[in-house]
Amino acid sequence: MQLDLQGKHALVCGASQGIGLAAARELAALGARCTLMARNESRLEAAVQTLPGEDHGLAVADFSDPEAVSAVAEGVASSNPVDILVNNTGGPPGGPAHAADPGAYLAAFSQHLICNQRLVQAVLPGMRAAGGGRIVNVISTSVKQPLDGLGVSNTVRGAVANWAKTLANELGPDGITVNNVLPGATRTARLDQIAESKAAKTGQAPEAVLAAMAQAVPLRRLGEAEEIGAAIAFLCSPAAAYISGINLPVDGGRTRSL
Repeated sequence: MQLDLQGKHALVCGASQGIGLAAARELAALGARCTLMARNESRLEAAVQTLPGEDHGLAVADFSDPEAVSAVAEGVASSNPVDILVNNTGGPPGGPAHAADPGAYLAAFSQHLICNQRLVQAVLPGMRAAGGGRIVNVISTSVKQPLDGLGVSNTVRGAVANWAKTLANELGPDGITVNNVLPGATRTARLDQIAESKAAKTGQAPEAVLAAMAQAVPLRRLGEAEEIGAAIAFLCSPAAAYISGINLPVDGGRTRSL
Protein backbone atom coordinates (compact mmCIF):
# COMPACT_ATOMS: atom_id res chain seq x y z
CA MET A 1 0.00 0.00 0.00
CA GLN A 2 1.39 3.39 -1.02
CA LEU A 3 1.39 5.59 2.10
CA ASP A 4 4.68 7.47 1.66
CA LEU A 5 4.37 11.26 1.96
CA GLN A 6 8.06 12.10 1.60
CA GLY A 7 8.49 15.48 -0.10
CA LYS A 8 4.95 16.62 0.71
CA HIS A 9 4.11 19.72 2.73
CA ALA A 10 1.02 19.62 4.94
CA LEU A 11 -0.73 22.64 6.47
CA VAL A 12 -2.68 21.35 9.46
CA CYS A 13 -5.12 23.68 11.20
CA GLY A 14 -6.14 23.57 14.83
CA ALA A 15 -2.97 21.59 15.38
CA SER A 16 -1.81 22.73 18.80
CA GLN A 17 -3.79 19.90 20.43
CA GLY A 18 -6.44 17.23 19.94
CA ILE A 19 -7.36 15.88 16.53
CA GLY A 20 -5.32 18.47 14.63
CA LEU A 21 -2.12 17.56 16.44
CA ALA A 22 -2.86 13.84 16.12
CA ALA A 23 -3.30 14.26 12.36
CA ALA A 24 -0.03 16.18 12.08
CA ARG A 25 1.82 13.43 13.94
CA GLU A 26 0.43 10.77 11.60
CA LEU A 27 1.28 12.82 8.50
CA ALA A 28 4.79 13.47 9.79
CA ALA A 29 5.23 9.76 10.54
CA LEU A 30 4.50 9.10 6.84
CA GLY A 31 7.23 11.56 5.86
CA ALA A 32 5.37 14.84 5.34
CA ARG A 33 6.76 18.18 6.48
CA CYS A 34 4.05 19.83 8.55
CA THR A 35 3.17 23.43 9.29
CA LEU A 36 0.93 23.60 12.34
CA MET A 37 -1.58 26.45 12.46
CA ALA A 38 -3.51 27.66 15.51
CA ARG A 39 -3.84 30.81 17.60
CA ASN A 40 -1.66 29.87 20.60
CA GLU A 41 2.00 30.25 19.69
CA SER A 42 3.44 28.64 22.81
CA ARG A 43 1.25 25.55 22.39
CA LEU A 44 2.23 25.35 18.73
CA GLU A 45 5.91 25.50 19.60
CA ALA A 46 5.47 22.65 22.06
CA ALA A 47 3.39 20.66 19.54
CA VAL A 48 6.02 20.96 16.80
CA GLN A 49 8.56 19.37 19.12
CA THR A 50 6.43 16.22 19.35
CA LEU A 51 6.41 15.54 15.60
CA PRO A 52 8.63 12.85 14.12
CA GLY A 53 10.99 13.96 11.37
CA GLU A 54 12.48 17.37 10.66
CA ASP A 55 11.80 20.78 9.09
CA HIS A 56 8.35 21.24 10.60
CA GLY A 57 7.06 24.73 11.27
CA LEU A 58 4.21 26.73 12.74
CA ALA A 59 1.89 29.55 11.72
CA VAL A 60 -0.10 31.64 14.21
CA ALA A 61 -3.62 32.68 13.23
CA ASP A 62 -6.92 33.20 15.04
CA PHE A 63 -9.87 31.66 13.19
CA SER A 64 -12.18 34.37 14.49
CA ASP A 65 -10.38 36.63 11.98
CA PRO A 66 -10.68 35.15 8.45
CA GLU A 67 -8.58 37.90 6.88
CA ALA A 68 -5.71 37.12 9.23
CA VAL A 69 -6.05 33.40 8.47
CA SER A 70 -5.90 34.20 4.77
CA ALA A 71 -2.80 36.38 5.11
CA VAL A 72 -0.94 33.81 7.21
CA ALA A 73 -1.88 30.93 4.89
CA GLU A 74 -0.79 32.90 1.82
CA GLY A 75 2.54 33.53 3.50
CA VAL A 76 3.01 29.84 4.24
CA ALA A 77 2.04 28.79 0.71
CA SER A 78 4.21 31.39 -0.99
CA SER A 79 7.35 30.24 0.78
CA ASN A 80 6.57 26.52 0.66
CA PRO A 81 3.71 25.32 -1.60
CA VAL A 82 1.16 23.21 0.25
CA ASP A 83 0.32 19.70 -0.99
CA ILE A 84 -2.01 18.75 1.87
CA LEU A 85 -4.52 20.96 3.69
CA VAL A 86 -6.29 19.75 6.82
CA ASN A 87 -9.12 22.11 7.76
CA ASN A 88 -9.87 21.76 11.45
CA THR A 89 -11.03 24.16 14.14
CA GLY A 90 -12.92 24.07 17.41
CA GLY A 91 -16.67 23.62 17.40
CA PRO A 92 -19.25 26.30 18.28
CA PRO A 93 -20.76 26.48 21.80
CA GLY A 94 -23.58 24.07 22.51
CA GLY A 95 -27.27 24.78 22.94
CA PRO A 96 -30.56 24.31 21.08
CA ALA A 97 -30.91 25.77 17.60
CA HIS A 98 -34.05 27.78 18.39
CA ALA A 99 -32.41 29.61 21.30
CA ALA A 100 -29.15 30.53 19.58
CA ASP A 101 -28.42 34.18 18.91
CA PRO A 102 -28.22 34.88 15.16
CA GLY A 103 -24.74 36.21 15.77
CA ALA A 104 -23.65 32.76 16.91
CA TYR A 105 -24.58 31.36 13.50
CA LEU A 106 -22.66 34.12 11.73
CA ALA A 107 -19.59 33.63 13.92
CA ALA A 108 -19.59 29.87 13.39
CA PHE A 109 -20.12 30.23 9.64
CA SER A 110 -17.16 32.61 9.49
CA GLN A 111 -14.90 30.46 11.67
CA HIS A 112 -15.61 27.27 9.78
CA LEU A 113 -16.75 27.78 6.21
CA ILE A 114 -15.25 31.21 5.45
CA CYS A 115 -11.87 30.34 6.97
CA ASN A 116 -11.87 27.03 5.11
CA GLN A 117 -12.61 28.88 1.88
CA ARG A 118 -9.76 31.33 2.44
CA LEU A 119 -7.35 28.51 3.25
CA VAL A 120 -8.29 26.65 0.08
CA GLN A 121 -7.82 29.78 -2.01
CA ALA A 122 -4.38 30.31 -0.45
CA VAL A 123 -3.09 26.81 -1.23
CA LEU A 124 -4.90 26.11 -4.51
CA PRO A 125 -2.35 27.72 -6.88
CA GLY A 126 0.43 25.55 -5.49
CA MET A 127 -1.65 22.37 -5.68
CA ARG A 128 -2.58 23.10 -9.29
CA ALA A 129 1.03 23.80 -10.19
CA ALA A 130 2.06 20.49 -8.60
CA GLY A 131 -0.62 18.58 -10.50
CA GLY A 132 -2.66 17.55 -7.47
CA GLY A 133 -3.25 17.78 -3.76
CA ARG A 134 -5.31 16.68 -0.80
CA ILE A 135 -7.90 18.65 1.16
CA VAL A 136 -9.42 17.02 4.25
CA ASN A 137 -12.03 18.76 6.38
CA VAL A 138 -12.62 17.63 9.95
CA ILE A 139 -16.35 18.10 10.54
CA SER A 140 -18.74 15.96 12.62
CA THR A 141 -21.08 13.01 12.35
CA SER A 142 -23.85 15.62 12.68
CA VAL A 143 -23.78 16.02 8.88
CA LYS A 144 -25.41 12.58 8.76
CA GLN A 145 -27.37 12.65 12.02
CA PRO A 146 -27.87 15.94 13.94
CA LEU A 147 -26.66 15.81 17.52
CA ASP A 148 -28.92 16.96 20.35
CA GLY A 149 -27.92 20.24 21.97
CA LEU A 150 -25.56 21.32 19.19
CA GLY A 151 -27.89 23.41 17.05
CA VAL A 152 -25.39 25.91 15.67
CA SER A 153 -22.77 23.24 15.05
CA ASN A 154 -25.25 20.94 13.27
CA THR A 155 -26.24 23.77 10.95
CA VAL A 156 -22.77 25.01 10.05
CA ARG A 157 -21.21 21.55 9.73
CA GLY A 158 -23.84 20.69 7.13
CA ALA A 159 -22.91 23.78 5.13
CA VAL A 160 -19.24 22.82 5.21
CA ALA A 161 -20.03 19.28 4.02
CA ASN A 162 -21.95 20.56 1.00
CA TRP A 163 -19.23 23.11 0.24
CA ALA A 164 -16.66 20.32 0.31
CA LYS A 165 -18.68 18.07 -2.00
CA THR A 166 -18.97 20.95 -4.46
CA LEU A 167 -15.20 21.52 -4.29
CA ALA A 168 -14.55 17.83 -4.92
CA ASN A 169 -16.49 18.08 -8.16
CA GLU A 170 -14.79 21.31 -9.21
CA LEU A 171 -11.20 20.38 -8.32
CA GLY A 172 -11.21 16.75 -9.44
CA PRO A 173 -9.89 17.66 -12.91
CA ASP A 174 -6.87 19.24 -11.19
CA GLY A 175 -6.03 15.99 -9.42
CA ILE A 176 -7.10 17.44 -6.07
CA THR A 177 -9.21 15.25 -3.78
CA VAL A 178 -11.55 16.76 -1.19
CA ASN A 179 -12.92 14.63 1.64
CA ASN A 180 -14.50 15.04 5.05
CA VAL A 181 -13.66 13.08 8.19
CA LEU A 182 -16.53 12.91 10.69
CA PRO A 183 -15.29 12.19 14.22
CA GLY A 184 -17.69 10.64 16.67
CA ALA A 185 -17.35 10.99 20.44
CA THR A 186 -13.58 11.43 20.72
CA ARG A 187 -11.55 12.07 23.85
CA THR A 188 -10.52 15.68 23.33
CA ALA A 189 -10.83 18.92 25.28
CA ARG A 190 -13.96 19.67 23.21
CA LEU A 191 -15.68 16.48 24.41
CA ASP A 192 -14.71 17.22 27.99
CA GLN A 193 -16.36 20.64 27.69
CA ILE A 194 -19.55 19.08 26.30
CA ALA A 195 -19.59 16.56 29.14
CA GLU A 196 -19.06 19.24 31.77
CA SER A 197 -21.85 21.36 30.32
CA LYS A 198 -24.28 18.44 30.30
CA ALA A 199 -23.23 17.45 33.81
CA ALA A 200 -23.95 20.94 35.08
CA LYS A 201 -27.47 20.78 33.65
CA THR A 202 -28.31 17.25 34.78
CA GLY A 203 -26.50 17.00 38.10
CA GLN A 204 -24.43 14.05 36.89
CA ALA A 205 -20.69 13.79 37.20
CA PRO A 206 -18.80 14.50 33.95
CA GLU A 207 -17.35 10.98 34.14
CA ALA A 208 -20.88 9.54 34.16
CA VAL A 209 -21.78 11.62 31.10
CA LEU A 210 -18.73 10.32 29.23
CA ALA A 211 -19.53 6.75 30.27
CA ALA A 212 -23.05 7.12 28.89
CA MET A 213 -21.63 8.45 25.62
CA ALA A 214 -19.40 5.39 25.39
CA GLN A 215 -22.35 3.07 25.95
CA ALA A 216 -24.15 4.64 22.98
CA VAL A 217 -21.31 3.51 20.69
CA PRO A 218 -21.50 -0.05 19.33
CA LEU A 219 -17.82 -0.54 20.21
CA ARG A 220 -18.68 0.61 23.76
CA ARG A 221 -15.86 3.11 24.03
CA LEU A 222 -14.92 6.64 23.08
CA GLY A 223 -12.59 7.31 20.20
CA GLU A 224 -9.03 8.54 20.55
CA ALA A 225 -7.62 11.53 18.67
CA GLU A 226 -4.94 9.27 17.18
CA GLU A 227 -7.62 7.14 15.51
CA ILE A 228 -9.09 10.19 13.80
CA GLY A 229 -5.61 11.34 12.84
CA ALA A 230 -4.87 8.00 11.19
CA ALA A 231 -8.01 8.26 9.02
CA ILE A 232 -7.03 11.79 7.97
CA ALA A 233 -3.50 10.70 7.09
CA PHE A 234 -4.79 7.78 5.00
CA LEU A 235 -7.00 10.11 2.94
CA CYS A 236 -3.90 12.26 2.30
CA SER A 237 -1.80 9.33 1.12
CA PRO A 238 -1.22 8.00 -2.41
CA ALA A 239 -3.31 4.95 -1.47
CA ALA A 240 -6.41 7.19 -1.32
CA ALA A 241 -5.86 8.86 -4.70
CA TYR A 242 -9.21 7.64 -6.06
CA ILE A 243 -11.27 8.62 -3.01
CA SER A 244 -12.91 12.03 -3.25
CA GLY A 245 -16.12 13.73 -2.21
CA ILE A 246 -16.90 11.43 0.71
CA ASN A 247 -17.97 11.85 4.33
CA LEU A 248 -16.04 9.29 6.39
CA PRO A 249 -17.46 8.67 9.89
CA VAL A 250 -14.83 7.58 12.39
CA ASP A 251 -17.19 6.93 15.26
CA GLY A 252 -17.13 3.30 16.34
CA GLY A 253 -20.40 2.71 14.48
CA ARG A 254 -22.45 5.26 16.45
CA THR A 255 -24.01 6.97 13.41
CA ARG A 256 -27.21 5.07 12.60
CA SER A 257 -27.55 6.16 8.99
CA LEU A 258 -25.67 4.67 6.05
